[in-house]
Amino acid sequence: MSKPMTKTQLVAALADTMGSDKKTASAALDGIAAVVAREVAAGGAVTLPGLGKVVCKARPERQVRNPATGDTMTKPADKQVKFAIAKSLKDLVNS
Repeated sequence: MSKPMTKTQLVAALADTMGSDKKTASAALDGIAAVVAREVAAGGAVTLPGLGKVVCKARPERQVRNPATGDTMTKPADKQVKFAIAKSLKDLVNS
């Protein structure tokens, strides 16, 4: 398995694909990240075509166990960000 792509490498690859400079590609990537973060934080969902769907799901209050002591405690309700992979990407990876 190869190393994960860094932001610098992603910006360079995006700039090459877009046929523009790295500054424009970096601004586009930052803009997409900001829009996704804002929408998901507000409780919405964002579909990234060809990649998947980012959604925020509420988790109810639940009982959890402290692994160090074995004590059971109540964890308050919270939110969790989920990413569902698009079928097209899943098919591409598994082909």
